[in-house]
Amino acid sequence: MSSTLLKLDRDIGLFQATGTNILSMVGVGPFLTIPVMLSAMGGPHILYAWLLGALIALCDGLVYAQLGAALPGSGGPYVYLREAYKSFGFGKLLSFVFIFQIILTAPLSIAGGAVGFADYLGFYWQDMPPWQHHGIAASVCIAMTALVYRPIKSIGRISMIMLAVVMLTLGWVIVAGGIKADWHAAFDWPASAFRFDGDFFAKIGTVSLLAMYNYGGYNTICNIGEEVKEPHKTIPRAIVLSIVIVVTLYVLISSSMLGLVPFDELVHTKTVASVFIRHAFSNAQTGELAARIMTALILFVTATSLYALILGYSRIPFAAARDGQFFKVFGKLHEKHHFPHVSLLVIGAVSLPFCFFSLGKLVAWLMQIQILVQFIWQCAGVMLLHRYRKDIPQPFTMWLYPIPALFALSMWSYVFVTSPLEGILFAVGFFVVAVFAYGLFRKLPHAEP
Repeated sequence: MSSTLLKLDRDIGLFQATGTNILSMVGVGPFLTIPVMLSAMGGPHILYAWLLGALIALCDGLVYAQLGAALPGSGGPYVYLREAYKSFGFGKLLSFVFIFQIILTAPLSIAGGAVGFADYLGFYWQDMPPWQHHGIAASVCIAMTALVYRPIKSIGRISMIMLAVVMLTLGWVIVAGGIKADWHAAFDWPASAFRFDGDFFAKIGTVSLLAMYNYGGYNTICNIGEEVKEPHKTIPRAIVLSIVIVVTLYVLISSSMLGLVPFDELVHTKTVASVFIRHAFSNAQTGELAARIMTALILFVTATSLYALILGYSRIPFAAARDGQFFKVFGKLHEKHHFPHVSLLVIGAVSLPFCFFSLGKLVAWLMQIQILVQFIWQCAGVMLLHRYRKDIPQPFTMWLYPIPALFALSMWSYVFVTSPLEGILFAVGFFVVAVFAYGLFRKLPHAEP
């Protein structure tokens, strides 16, 4: 295929870029994980975890902003790692390891959202058999993959429609909380919330892992940087805007819930948004109807998040294959509409078997693999690129450089080492396998030397 056919169109502006990020960030995550966060924290003071996660997200987002403005190509982190470590001789290794983990973590992330969708459907169907639960999750993956299978211009328009429904849903929760919630009760924390000992910081590390899962997606626009208008301006602005908006939404939502629903009830429910809306109405019949409507909206929000995830992830193997760093078949574009259809279909298909695992396991292992294989390397890489790659124009430098990158690096390391041991071992084992796979790939005839 000629180089002309491999060129993607730049049709994504600031509003669409910010919307794409928000769609990736806002899903069923907080409406499933808030009870888990409360339980792990041992009280209602999860605000600590939200704020620490927000600080990590903002600092890490500035890392992405600087890298994305300097290297606005499809694939995002694949390009960043390759170029940042090129001078040291292992840029191709780290970029391959990143692509290799995408083949696992992308389906894990997509399947996690689909499993959450099926879990939340339990509000309507409380006696759902396991095989039907798994089948529904897999069907959602298939439907969202089919929806992304279209030209990028259509995707931009669909994103704006989805974003409107997402903001309507979150707005309902926040307004209901603002009217009905007891804000004094929301911040009536036990004495343990102010006891800053080893146990407290260990819990913060564990709960922050869940918070970062809920914030995940602020880098989605970097994966389609080659399709963004004025990427040196649009990418940094979209990242910062999406983080600020979503952090504000999550803090308001969790505080509203704590101010309206008793703590013990919040900890033990799996459909926290529906229970919350039910409590917001004094009339039981009206409250039940409102809860059912909220459940439908939450399911829609979940589906839109999967839509954005599949869109972003599908561009990464394509970019690597086009550059000779991954299997050639992933570099094919749709002949008529110019989008990476092979990469898209593979990512969607591999998600299906992971729909048979629990959400908790998918989330924990997903985050730990990403921290070890990608996040810590990028935080160091942005500083290496800035210092050693003067041949690459860098139109945006993070505020207070390099403090945000150093902070994000230290916090990612902290969150990783305070995670469950089985997850740490799984991530380390996967990293070793990825390095071994790189050695095998280099021996293939189509691999770039």
